[in-house]
Amino acid sequence: MTATANNTDIRSGAGSSVSVWKTDPAHTTVQFSAKHMMITTVRGRFHKVDATLWLDEGDITRSSVSATIDAASIDTGVADRDKHLRSADFLDVEKYPTLTFRSKRIEQTGDGEYRVIGDLTIHGVTREVALDTTFEGRGRDPFGNEKISFAARTTLNRKDFGLTWNVALETGGVLVSDTLKVEIDFQGIKDQSSRLAA
Repeated sequence: MTATANNTDIRSGAGSSVSVWKTDPAHTTVQFSAKHMMITTVRGRFHKVDATLWLDEGDITRSSVSATIDAASIDTGVADRDKHLRSADFLDVEKYPTLTFRSKRIEQTGDGEYRVIGDLTIHGVTREVALDTTFEGRGRDPFGNEKISFAARTTLNRKDFGLTWNVALETGGVLVSDTLKVEIDFQGIKDQSSRLAA
């Protein structure tokens, strides 16, 4: 049976012990890829990610997560392309400076595997998405910091978020694919000052 939980209950620590984990920016990545001219994969990432995980220590499906990404931190390795992606044709970072995700429920799909379902907001448009997530482990670094790691994957249609700019090709097809593949590797640092308990 799949277990789910409400974020409000989780964040209040109702009925369980909840630990809080903050982004380790040196070991967290949010990457994406899209097709260029229907034939070549172009990859990019966002450099500024701020996420918080409220981890239910007894039942991970009762956990929750929220994340905010600085839209202007997009980087595909080509300055002119990044400038275009920040413009009103795409992310319009002046008007919509952040991308956000707020989980709504978590379902266990296998041993150490979960589906994190929540609201993703891009370009001022909010859609429900599902992140296929794997628990990668936890441990302590050489400096005594407790760490935890998850990997998540999803596929988005950028038109669902109002990102419709494109150019038709003479040979057929379009310049930029509608499909975006997203890969997230999150490493969190345990916040010792924010432990919640029932």
